[in-house]
Amino acid sequence: MTDITAISAEATPPQKTKLQLALRKPGFLIGTFIIGVSSLLALMPGVFAPLDPNFIDYNAVKQPPSWAHPFGTDMLGRDSLSRVIHAYSVNMQMAILATIFALIIGVVVGALVGFYRGIADMIFGRLVDAIITFPFLVLVIAVVAVLGPGLVNMYIAITLVGWVYYARLMRAEVIAQMGNDYASAGVVMGYSDSRIIFRHLLPNAITPVIVYWMTDMALAILLGSSLGYLGLGAQPPQAEWGVLIAEGRNFITTAWWLSLMPGIAIVLTGLGFSLVGDGLADLLRPRG
Repeated sequence: MTDITAISAEATPPQKTKLQLALRKPGFLIGTFIIGVSSLLALMPGVFAPLDPNFIDYNAVKQPPSWAHPFGTDMLGRDSLSRVIHAYSVNMQMAILATIFALIIGVVVGALVGFYRGIADMIFGRLVDAIITFPFLVLVIAVVAVLGPGLVNMYIAITLVGWVYYARLMRAEVIAQMGNDYASAGVVMGYSDSRIIFRHLLPNAITPVIVYWMTDMALAILLGSSLGYLGLGAQPPQAEWGVLIAEGRNFITTAWWLSLMPGIAIVLTGLGFSLVGDGLADLLRPRG
């Protein structure tokens, strides 16, 4: 007699692991490569930069790209390639520090509000309505204008405004998870609220928030560069992509490379985070 179990096992295709699925997604691989290279440049800029980013050479002012200076030089004769590479440290720092505190605060607040609902949910709803009424960038600029320019104040401003978006997403996910049997079972078995929230609900609801975080890091780089361009973020002579673009805006017709090279770095790094976020969304999506 034929073994039905063996036939069933042969007929059922083996389930692919997350790693196998990831390796079959070109966008995810490209994004991971970009972020990996960007992280390497951010951690060890001195290893890859050919010159000191602040070394002034008046004999090499505004030289176009060449073998000696692949990205050209700026109005003070500083090597643009070295400045773009050293800017990776600042801009990758922006991607993390401008979002990590908003992520933590938003996840905790969203989980608590989604679990308890009631008056806390009503107050949170009014707060969200008040904040999202105004454009995100306008609010951040307003806060930075009050606190003063600089990276630390920029991080504070983005956190004060950005945590609401994480909390709103987390609240919705927690409410959805509350409808599952495991959440009801935890209540019936007498588990404490903190155990139900942080050991059961939060791990099952965090995936969409992590995916959003990856995309938000790309936006944080763009926002940080915009504030640097406006003089509200990193301050000269610190190498930062927005600052580099601002320094080259007056020479766009005679020294186009000054703004183009940091602009390309912004686009590529933002693209990397976006591709990783899209790949994670596909990989972590529940499969039937």
